[in-house]
Amino acid sequence: MPAMMKAAIFIEPGRIEIDDKPIPDIGPDDALLRVTTTTICGTDVHILKGEYPVAQGLTIGHEPVGVIEKLGANVQGYQEGQRVIAGAICPSFTSYACQDGCSAQDGGHHGHGYKPMGGWRFGNTIDGAQAEYLLVPDAQANLSPVPDGLTDEQVLMCPDIMSTGFAGAEAAKIRIGDTVAVFAQGPIGLCATAGARLRGAGMIIVVDGVDERLAMAKTLGADVTLDFRKVDVVAEILKLTGGRGVDASIEALGLQSTFESALRVLKPGGTLSSLGVYSENLTIPLDAFSAGLGDHKIITSLCPGGKERMRRLMQVIASGRLDLGPLVTHRYALDDITEAYELFSHQRDGVLKVAIQTA
Repeated sequence: MPAMMKAAIFIEPGRIEIDDKPIPDIGPDDALLRVTTTTICGTDVHILKGEYPVAQGLTIGHEPVGVIEKLGANVQGYQEGQRVIAGAICPSFTSYACQDGCSAQDGGHHGHGYKPMGGWRFGNTIDGAQAEYLLVPDAQANLSPVPDGLTDEQVLMCPDIMSTGFAGAEAAKIRIGDTVAVFAQGPIGLCATAGARLRGAGMIIVVDGVDERLAMAKTLGADVTLDFRKVDVVAEILKLTGGRGVDASIEALGLQSTFESALRVLKPGGTLSSLGVYSENLTIPLDAFSAGLGDHKIITSLCPGGKERMRRLMQVIASGRLDLGPLVTHRYALDDITEAYELFSHQRDGVLKVAIQTA
């Protein structure tokens, strides 16, 4: 086994480059994964642009599919050579936060045990998945075997965007027959649309301004697609619901405009499920918020992780209930990842997700 590996490293805002790094040494509770396929997330673009700070020299990425290269002495129930994924969020599952049901906010074993986004370690606080090898901490809790017959690309969405999009639908408490609006149909918004369908929504209305995304949304369960370039989407959604508003709205972009629209289309007592990563302060408009008296619920979610979450998501794929393979629109070798970042960050050529193949 070589001593060095290739990795996509954060240099400074505007620069992520391929360079050599030592293959990580693992501890007794860790596993070393030989990454076969990974991808680029919108959060990685926030890092690239300097909108989300990470340490200089950090390996980026949090969506790994690969093969176990080496297991720590304490990790049981797995074998070297086994195909696995690990969630983008890889909590310890032993902290106060984890045992309180907030594993994505895992603050570790010190003090009160809570830290906002603390369960997000790959490409945030430890080296990430856009590399030839990846150290998976607390591997017993976070490695999930890939079912036989599923390809890398079929399960590539499970570590992050499928888990996150589904979390948006789950947090919205969608019930059979609900009317749901999903704002933004990027990869996470598309998965939220699919999640709303699987939870039994009676009508799903989606909003975007990219033709390819609106078309994909139709295949994943949208009943009505609205192009914000062509219509006043708030007025149109209120018209579609007879002025009642939707039972739930899901915000999947992270802008003031989409957040505000998601709030304005809610019925009294409705739920706004927010998935977007916001880089500026939000303002809640008084009228849309009914002066704070409208029984509205606003809830945020961070991608649930852990091996059981990953197992459930892969079961949905294996059963044929959902096929997210078509979300992979472009493929690049790890050596060409800077070109992939340029394509993805500028949303050129109808890109949805990019598969980065390391093997």
